[in-house]
Amino acid sequence: MNTSTRYQVHISRSGQLRIDGEPQAVPDGVDPSQVVIKVLHIEAAGSGLPVLVQVQDDRTNSRFDMQVMPDGTTQAPVTPAVAAGPQPVAAEQQQPSSLFDRLAAAQAAGRAHDFDTAIPAADAILQQLTAEQGDTAAATLEAAQFRADLAYLSGEYAFATASWTWLALAWFDRLGPGKRRTQVAAQNAAQAWMQLPLHEAGPLASDLVNMLLEVAAPERTATMRAQIAERLRQPSN
Repeated sequence: MNTSTRYQVHISRSGQLRIDGEPQAVPDGVDPSQVVIKVLHIEAAGSGLPVLVQVQDDRTNSRFDMQVMPDGTTQAPVTPAVAAGPQPVAAEQQQPSSLFDRLAAAQAAGRAHDFDTAIPAADAILQQLTAEQGDTAAATLEAAQFRADLAYLSGEYAFATASWTWLALAWFDRLGPGKRRTQVAAQNAAQAWMQLPLHEAGPLASDLVNMLLEVAAPERTATMRAQIAERLRQPSN
């Protein structure tokens, strides 16, 4: 199948995104790869044909091609068959899936609530980024956010609470005070904690409250901390 359009995508080390040289807005907490797929899905759906995308991702020092299909899915580019037919490639010669493709597949599985697929994939991506870039690199923190989201969606509220508590502190250390990513992480930690039964919530309360005091002025988290204190006063069943 022929593609209707070819796009050049560049993602900088800091997560800035350009498509054919044009800057693209990347919302807080959203990976640039998701923006690429969203923007080019519109193009593919409009033409009814897949679009070919050539990606340079400086965060992982990777270059790869992919197709965005009219239904919003992605796949490797389809190459025309040669006269002699395709030749089998030994397993050791096959190129591994790019981090971009693996993340997109994990996100798709998460949206479908296929956590048996999404969680191990997210863990592997997070481990790779931690090993390659460090545990507080921007790309690593974004992968950790995705893993924390999966924990919340799958009902692992203790894991989600601990993850978002750590993320709030990590974003605070990286970006400084008053940044939206820090605020969102702090709010997510508190929200996940509220879902826990009291016997599980109690041991996590101290770290949660200390984080809220550290990443924001005390008056800004007063209501949230009051709700936590009120819940801790409730008798456990």
